[in-house]
Amino acid sequence: MKKMLKILGIFIGFIVIVAFALIVKNVLDSYKAFLPKNYYENIHSDSPLEFRYSQCGNYSVSKLEFKSDNSAIGKIMAWYPAELEANDKRYPMVIVVNGSNTRARNYMPFFERLASWGFVVVGNNDPQTGTGETASITLDFMLNLPVEAVLHNKIDKDRIGIVGYSQGGAGALCAATKYENSALYKAIFTGSAAYASLAKMMGWEYDVSKLRAPYFMTAGAGASDDAGVDDISTEFGGVAPLASLVENYDKTPDDLFKVRGRVANAEHWEMQTRTDGYMTAWMLYQLLGDAEAETIFVGDDAEILHNINWQDVEKNG
Repeated sequence: MKKMLKILGIFIGFIVIVAFALIVKNVLDSYKAFLPKNYYENIHSDSPLEFRYSQCGNYSVSKLEFKSDNSAIGKIMAWYPAELEANDKRYPMVIVVNGSNTRARNYMPFFERLASWGFVVVGNNDPQTGTGETASITLDFMLNLPVEAVLHNKIDKDRIGIVGYSQGGAGALCAATKYENSALYKAIFTGSAAYASLAKMMGWEYDVSKLRAPYFMTAGAGASDDAGVDDISTEFGGVAPLASLVENYDKTPDDLFKVRGRVANAEHWEMQTRTDGYMTAWMLYQLLGDAEAETIFVGDDAEILHNINWQDVEKNG
């Protein structure tokens, strides 16, 4: 009996050690950097504007962190043009909604690069963002900073955009349609947003017919986004199959400027970097009226229509 108890004790001790090691590993993994600092240097395009906007802009960038009372959010992190600290201007803001099991701290170079184009870019450390709730809380937090905060009264409330990837794409759509502050968004971009029936099953149900902001929706043409099934309502179709983009495009109100497109040969996990140039351009066009960025999307000769990196493009402007 004593021998059995000893063996049982050793076994339980082994299980405890393994469980503790897994917990430590998960914590350490949650801090891993998913992007190298100069990741954009590896982005190439023969289309000049896509390449230009995938690189850094002209602004030096500073960063702030705020502790949130919301345990899911943890920290709110903001990158902004450093010049903001020495003038009275207000700047457009972009809220970024994380993909599944991803936190802003995992891909900080993404935020810094986007801020270098003249935006205040804000993320948080919520790894499960699909309902859009923490994005909504983050927006309210940033618009109600105390007077002593560097960014107090420096955000233009009439020029706010939202960006989301994968689960975060569903979260961005929810944030832009379901909350009291949803109407503040003036532009939305999603990369491989989880398709509607998948999102509903996961508790992230969204309704694009309620959008009131111009919408640029994208997905990858690879099998991880589009598995090529016949009916995505009865079979898993990948995260964001073409049929889901067509459905979302058709349901988005026609009085909004809307663009859909897929990145050629791109898999789901590549979408954040592969769409970087046109995501940036979309925000510059919608929030700052950038005339050159506009030519990517508007008209019969829009760059996106002639870019071999993109396919299945449709737009209404």
